[in-house]
Amino acid sequence: MKKLFVLLMAGLIAVLTSWGPAGAVDLPEHSGGPYSLMQMNLCLSGLAGCYGDTEYPKVVDETVTQIQANEPNAVTLNEACSGDAENIAARTGYHLRFATVIYNGAPLPCVAPGERGVFGNAVLTKEQITDSTDQAFLAQSGREERRWLCVSTARGLVVCGAHLSTRGSAEARAANDGQCAELTRILASRSARAATIFAGDVNRQGSCAPEDMWTLTDATAEQAPGIQHGYGTAADFRGPRTEIEPAKYTDHDFLVLHSRLVPPHAR
Repeated sequence: MKKLFVLLMAGLIAVLTSWGPAGAVDLPEHSGGPYSLMQMNLCLSGLAGCYGDTEYPKVVDETVTQIQANEPNAVTLNEACSGDAENIAARTGYHLRFATVIYNGAPLPCVAPGERGVFGNAVLTKEQITDSTDQAFLAQSGREERRWLCVSTARGLVVCGAHLSTRGSAEARAANDGQCAELTRILASRSARAATIFAGDVNRQGSCAPEDMWTLTDATAEQAPGIQHGYGTAADFRGPRTEIEPAKYTDHDFLVLHSRLVPPHAR
């Protein structure tokens, strides 16, 4: 009887050990599978010339519909408003981080209508966000500050977004070039430590990706082709390809990046 008791206890200990601590979930880091990122420039400030075509709130409804239809793992938003971004996140079930853009030295309230928060950029992810960092680029031009935003997710992935200056003047082109070079360094520092993916309106044809990341663009879009880019660490996001979703209520079509996330042991 004593021998039987010892055997039963040994088996029970083995089972408990295999389960781990109570409530723990053993998820494989960077578990492989399809991974997609959707880039959307929404022209939501209420002040830009493109705003009339948004027929607000139709642009927000279109955004929600496209996210629900494509079910991307993450979404990057440019020219968004904090209240609208919160609305989009709530309606789609995504986690959100928002980066306020400074305009003429202060946050810019979105107008027509008001009560929509302030102007800026956002990253939304299906996975829980564990950390985020946003900062203004060192090079700037004009009244609108340009910023970048990166978030870390529960699986240890990094998702980044940014909106770079337009290139309509010599000063603006110099700022855009400086922002591009800084973005390269920002992404390189993150891709050296974690699987990193980026999308944003960079307002240029040339890539800002570091050497270890692939580049895809919306070159086949009907609206403003070639200036929305996507970059991903080539070792982690394999077989990248683009899909363009036509946008009716904003002046940029939606760029969808498709790839396959490879776990570290399969590299």
